[in-house]
Amino acid sequence: MTEPLNLARRPRRLRRTPAMRALVRETRLSSDQFILPLFVCEGTAVRRPVTSMPGVFQLSVDETVAEAQGAADDGVGAVLLFGLPKTKDDTGSASYDAAGPVHSAIRALRTSVPDLLVVTDVCLCEYTSHGHCGIIADGDIANDATVEQLVRSAVSHAEAGAHVVAPSDMMDGRVGAIRQALDARGFEHVAIMSYAAKYCSGYYGPFREAADSAPQFGDRRSHQMDPANAGEALREVEIDIAEGADIVMVKPAMPYLDIIWRVKERFGYPTAAYQVSGEYSMIKAAAQHGWIDEERAMMESLIAIRRAGADIIVTYFARAAARVLNDERPTNRDTTS
Repeated sequence: MTEPLNLARRPRRLRRTPAMRALVRETRLSSDQFILPLFVCEGTAVRRPVTSMPGVFQLSVDETVAEAQGAADDGVGAVLLFGLPKTKDDTGSASYDAAGPVHSAIRALRTSVPDLLVVTDVCLCEYTSHGHCGIIADGDIANDATVEQLVRSAVSHAEAGAHVVAPSDMMDGRVGAIRQALDARGFEHVAIMSYAAKYCSGYYGPFREAADSAPQFGDRRSHQMDPANAGEALREVEIDIAEGADIVMVKPAMPYLDIIWRVKERFGYPTAAYQVSGEYSMIKAAAQHGWIDEERAMMESLIAIRRAGADIIVTYFARAAARVLNDERPTNRDTTS
């Protein structure tokens, strides 16, 4: 005789309707947790597609403003600016050119979309002729000379009106040097979002097309982290917090969900995660082939990053995900009797 089932507990009770599932949902996603990366180039009315990142463009300043305004209208609260200068040199001097595309975009955004948070990438790879993140000396990246350039770049972004500067280079000591320089010049209100645990990843390829930043020789293993290491990430984060970082970031996101979790659990600090170009492009490519449902995969990936502990998600899906979340909002109903 078959034993009766023990059904004192029925977890399916809490899954039966959309309203019930929403009521007991543990992790929630909101558009004001997103930062939208934008690639700013020279010119006017430029909206140049990035072939490896469908839906992403290199944008002139006027188009950057239009895209940022659209993002704000969708409910996205922040953008992250990357620059594509007209000319490059071996020291990345265009990174602190007050007339450059990023600086011009900062000023335009502060005027045209005043409620938007403007974050700027601070790195030399977009500005050096060799595509590396720092100044090359004797075949290696010179850490301290590079930090000096990064400080110049960060201060120039603050002078243009950036709310947050985001050093992404992984040089030693750069957070402390930037914090000291900002404070000394009266920019103590400008926050630092540090790429504290940035891995030497195979997921960056499409970005290097978008930012025109592929290294002309060698690789970035001397400064970006070994994907095999987790304890090192915690040490890097601890150092950046001690040096004055206000927000710490893990990059990439999906392959390093365990790192996001460890960072948030250990430090309880505002934690960002970057859903990088390769993560975005894989979903896009699979969806274009009809292999997956793009919207479902997009939202599932973002909720996974949130579930791991990220307070902030830098994602190229920011506008699309925000629109999905807007559509999911309950409509106002007349409750009068």
